[in-house]
Amino acid sequence: MTPNIRVAYDPLIEDLTHGELLTRAAAGERAAWDALVDRFDRMVWSVARGFRLDEAAASDVAQTVWLRLIENVDRIQDPERLPGWLVTTCRREAMKVLKRGERDIPSEFEYDIEDESPSIESMLIEDEESRAVMEAFGELDEECRQLLRLLTVEPALSYEEIAEAVGRPVGSLGPTRGRCIERLKAGISRIKRPTDDSSV
Repeated sequence: MTPNIRVAYDPLIEDLTHGELLTRAAAGERAAWDALVDRFDRMVWSVARGFRLDEAAASDVAQTVWLRLIENVDRIQDPERLPGWLVTTCRREAMKVLKRGERDIPSEFEYDIEDESPSIESMLIEDEESRAVMEAFGELDEECRQLLRLLTVEPALSYEEIAEAVGRPVGSLGPTRGRCIERLKAGISRIKRPTDDSSV
């Protein structure tokens, strides 16, 4: 049920914990809802884009995630774990879109440079190094791309929240992260290596 929104101004609202914001949002405080969206919108968007959805589909997924939060705001058992809940919900909604085939499959991965989400491919976008990172990141498998995105979103997720989102044991994240980063580094090195080695 959609909460009855009331407007309240609190200059310190940004200092509240996830759980405190969610509790106040559930009580119908508009400022708390706005603060939740401001805090987690980039994270939700980044996770949605991690499924190679186009901009329109990713936007639809993100909006659906926030609707799901409104519908379930009174049912979240541990409000402090809200980031994990949002990531898991976003992942499920993105998978639904993929299964319905409601996306255009690009011939190659299209990076949205204007996307302000804190993601691997957005690092240092103005120089050669960043272009190598973007290309190497696009060559990683889906598991590595998703994991690296989740590890770099803001606000940062705990390993427990990431494990819940990707459906893997917490203990496997460290080794998997290491392997993915090594693959990324190898890809960057290969892409940056001069191709014209001809000598007379």
